[in-house]
Amino acid sequence: RLCARRAPSLSYQELKDLKKTNVLHIDVRERWEIDRFGKIPASINIPLGELVQALQMDPVEFKEQYNQKMPSKSDPVVFSCLAGTRSKQALGFATSLGFS
Repeated sequence: RLCARRAPSLSYQELKDLKKTNVLHIDVRERWEIDRFGKIPASINIPLGELVQALQMDPVEFKEQYNQKMPSKSDPVVFSCLAGTRSKQALGFATSLGFS
C-alpha cells in the first residue's frame, strides 16, 4: 500500500509478509550502497535521483531498464532505503505523480 497522508513504517516481518503478495519493492539507495551492503531479495534498485524519471517512463523502456513490469498508479509499491529518509521522499515523489 502507498499512503499519501503519512508514510507508514514497516517492520522487517511486515515487509516479508507483503512480499508474499503482489507488491513492488523499490530500493532507492544508490548503486554503490547495493554493492557494498547487498541487495534486498526481490527488490529493484532505482536510486532516488532517478525515481521521478523512472516512474514517468514508457512501460517498455521501464521493463528494459529495470527488468520489471512498470507499476500502474494503483499498484501496491513499497520504497526502502538505508534509514528511511529517502524512502519517505520517494513516497512523496510517487504521490505527486499520481500514485495512490
